[in-house]
Amino acid sequence: MTNTLHRMGSAEDLKGDYIVFATTAAGINKEGSEPRLRTFRELAKRHNPVRMAEAEQVSSSGLSRPGSLAVFADIESMTGFLKELKEASLGISINVSGLADEVDRACRSIGIVRHSIEHSLGIHGQLDRLPRRETLELSTMCGHGMVSFNLINKMLELVKQGRLTIAQAAEYLAKPCICGCFNTERAAKLLERLRQMG
Repeated sequence: MTNTLHRMGSAEDLKGDYIVFATTAAGINKEGSEPRLRTFRELAKRHNPVRMAEAEQVSSSGLSRPGSLAVFADIESMTGFLKELKEASLGISINVSGLADEVDRACRSIGIVRHSIEHSLGIHGQLDRLPRRETLELSTMCGHGMVSFNLINKMLELVKQGRLTIAQAAEYLAKPCICGCFNTERAAKLLERLRQMG
């Protein structure tokens, strides 16, 4: 299960949004995993990630699991990274989040056949109480819901006033994302679209 399942957007927008996680599990491969996670980060840096983060996750049993992640804005960079990960054979779990067909095609091109897949069923209930879709596309890039609708509106307002550049606003939006999986490159494109919409 990944907190990045619920990203909203068109298929075209989501083609610029890929997250690769490395996770470990207590009693299985957590002990001595730091050198392997360090290798994960070193390999990721070679492929132009938009963002990288280290994550101490807590499992359902309450045990902490160290991990790392890298966010990519194009399939080629992500595929190159996966190819190196496969060759490195780190012995840790790798989870890729993105459009299922795109990720599957990328994996197969380097000789990886996925063993499982998860889908989000979307949002249900009183949808009329939600903000506009473009705002949701930005907020759902943080799977923990830490990028608030009000912050998005404030950043957009500051961009329209010329007090912040699009890139600066995207970086501000990424700050509350504690997991580090917020894609600032995609955010900049979404903010520009919202700015043009008025």
